[in-house]
Amino acid sequence: MKGPTMPRLLLVTKKLGESYVGGRELLLRFNRDCLRDIFGKNLFVVELEATPVRTPAGLVAAMNGHIDGVSRASLIAILKMIQENEITQVFIDGSNMGEVAAALRTQGCPIKVTTFFHNVEARFFLGSFRASWTPRALLVLIANYLAERKAVKHSDVIIALSEADSRGLERTYGRGASVISPLALRDQMTSTQDVDGDIGRGAYVLFVGGAFYANKAGIVWFVENVASRIDCETVVVGRGMEALKPDLERPGKVRIVGGVNSLAQWYFGAKLVIAPIFDGSGMKTKVAEALMFGKKIAGTPEAFIGYEDIAARAGWICKNSDDFVATINSLGGASLPSFDPNVRALYEERYSYPAARARYAQALGGR
Repeated sequence: MKGPTMPRLLLVTKKLGESYVGGRELLLRFNRDCLRDIFGKNLFVVELEATPVRTPAGLVAAMNGHIDGVSRASLIAILKMIQENEITQVFIDGSNMGEVAAALRTQGCPIKVTTFFHNVEARFFLGSFRASWTPRALLVLIANYLAERKAVKHSDVIIALSEADSRGLERTYGRGASVISPLALRDQMTSTQDVDGDIGRGAYVLFVGGAFYANKAGIVWFVENVASRIDCETVVVGRGMEALKPDLERPGKVRIVGGVNSLAQWYFGAKLVIAPIFDGSGMKTKVAEALMFGKKIAGTPEAFIGYEDIAARAGWICKNSDDFVATINSLGGASLPSFDPNVRALYEERYSYPAARARYAQALGGR
């Protein structure tokens, strides 16, 4: 007697380059690996490559959902692949590709459509617009709002990273998530190796994050309001952050490192990780990453969105500069481990590859 037929799934995702270091890119790669593990030869993939909008016609197309690689040609290719390979469900990795879900419904495709929301795009790009107030930022906000609205309307299943994102979708579009699947990361920790003596163990608090607006605003705020008042150095690691060195570096108090080849030693050498984040959307990748390396975090309530139920075990919520100062200075004489296995266990239970794979398999009907 034959067992149940394995679903045939089409993944629609962003084309990734050889180097993918941002939080979103890591999650895109993670999702693809997870789905390949679950569906094997029954996984089919369409990669979309974004092209810049350069003409009035391109702008009109963007307002109709043709953004981030979605185009008439790519939609035709997707529909053809569905037909030729007897696809039973589609997984759209990003609500910015909502036009794909809309096109499937318009064509009457009798398949299950699941969209993975990396955040509430409308909220994310609203924050970006507030940070720059440019016509381009406004147009990007509008285009993503319209595309995301289609994703909400035309998806059978909505996967969000957190209850906070689900509530944001409900407020913005009138529909929340069907499934909550917290952000997860591939394990990058190979060993709790000794820290390079040039880095210095336990002599600093560590900020990790690339140079996008919420990270830059957060570390500028921390340097201006906290760094001079704590009893240790603040170290900033992240691609593009070296551009802030002339304005933010303070001898003995603030060190701007920028991009590095390996994060492990910087994590193991830190007293703790800081996450002074006040904007952005979705779960913060660097919180899960800190847990992966067995490091506690002192962060704002915004940084702990999606991590609320483990916040007390993962670190300390700091609502203002005084909270950061009090928390960090209170640990001055404490003997904090370079690697905390109890913190690492939080990552393994909720934010690791096996944990996410189990959630995806249940939501998508795989094995």
